[in-house]
Amino acid sequence: MKSLPDNVVAYKRTPEFHEGTIPSGLLNQHQTKDGVWGKIVILSGKLLYTIQEPFEEVQLDSNHYGVVEPAVLHQVKPLGQVSFFVEFYQ
Repeated sequence: MKSLPDNVVAYKRTPEFHEGTIPSGLLNQHQTKDGVWGKIVILSGKLLYTIQEPFEEVQLDSNHYGVVEPAVLHQVKPLGQVSFFVEFYQ
């Protein structure tokens, strides 16, 4: 899993999502725009984060956040009860 670059700054955050409120767009392959990074922050539970290229699957929890690289296809899947949000950086 990559790290966020040191020179990016948070500018937006989603509301908190739970296993029953995750937008369908996040459950299917999607991507951020060029230059936009994401940080998937787990408040409780677990989330499976799948990156399409290069392929990688990571279980995220409150001790392990996910980094979304610009324009890279990815998706998430709840592993039972989960609560999380996504922060966006430029």
